[in-house]
Amino acid sequence: MKGRSSQLEARGSPLLVSFSGLDGAGKSTQIANLQASIERRGLRTRLLAFWDNVVVLSRYREGFVHKVYGSERGVGAPGQPVNRQDKNVRRWYLTIMRHGLYLLDAVHLTMVVGRARRSGADVIIMDRYIYDELANLPLTNFATRLFVRVVSALVPRPDVAYLLDVEPAQAVQRKPEYPISFLYVSRRSYHQLARMVGHMTVIPPLEIADAMREVESAFAIALYDRWQIAASEQDRAQAA
Repeated sequence: MKGRSSQLEARGSPLLVSFSGLDGAGKSTQIANLQASIERRGLRTRLLAFWDNVVVLSRYREGFVHKVYGSERGVGAPGQPVNRQDKNVRRWYLTIMRHGLYLLDAVHLTMVVGRARRSGADVIIMDRYIYDELANLPLTNFATRLFVRVVSALVPRPDVAYLLDVEPAQAVQRKPEYPISFLYVSRRSYHQLARMVGHMTVIPPLEIADAMREVESAFAIALYDRWQIAASEQDRAQAA
């Protein structure tokens, strides 16, 4: 395994893996499992949270929704619902603001991933990605679809971009934060975005263990492809 790890290191380009999906889709569980699986292979991981490590002016953006819309703080849990009023608030002026803020986030994301790639990690795992923001825009609008394509081309493309699908009724039971009607709309947006982006790996609603196997399988394919590329480049270098 050390030899394979050194091949990734020699390329200077760690694998980039992102997880997206509704709140309550099981991202934290799948990320923890995949990270442990990767480290058992002898590879080094670095985990980044999109809101904490990427989002520009996150404190002020969070403070705005709390002050203006009365959004409750914290994370919803079974028996302890939270009334969130942020991404589910769809005012026209907020939509315009989101386009500008998401563009700033995309630029910063490029910088953050660039630094992470120089950190010595073999695999960078992103807890949410720019796709989670883009899915919150009105994708039926032509100008927004053009914006999505521009932003998708600007940011680093993940080697594996997971979209964890979940039934809204199940998601709201795990994390009671948003109205179920909003979750249905958001789920459709995620699927529409996946079709637009074209390279997202959709994990269908499954039992946790089955979803873990699907996630690990997709990563194993990406890792094998990277090893093959590294081996081919090494062979060409030796032949030269």
